[in-house]
Amino acid sequence: MQGKLLDKINAEGLKADAPSFKVGDSVRVHVKIKEGDKERIQVFAGTVLARDGSGSTETFTVRRVSFGVGVEKVFPVHSPYVEKVEVQHSSHVRRAKLYFLRKLGGKKARLREIRA
Repeated sequence: MQGKLLDKINAEGLKADAPSFKVGDSVRVHVKIKEGDKERIQVFAGTVLARDGSGSTETFTVRRVSFGVGVEKVFPVHSPYVEKVEVQHSSHVRRAKLYFLRKLGGKKARLREIRA
């Protein structure tokens, strides 16, 4: 009984048009930012390192190197503040979590691109 009730509550928080991407993809995440009473969209581009969770609590981690410093952000997949996720290109990876990229830099941090 409790499980069905929790599933129903979680289903209400899911996006119907959830973005489809996987670990290793280079993505551009369009995020709504509130500043005072104004709202704007900011783009965060990088590589998807991980996807965690399931259902309404699913998140994904995006990493980029900005001015020589690695920056990682965790976004909820079903958040109303994540406007859209554009996949720029996909890469062939053999891991579910790409945390090893944190230690690598330069050409060693490249991933093999999938060619269509």
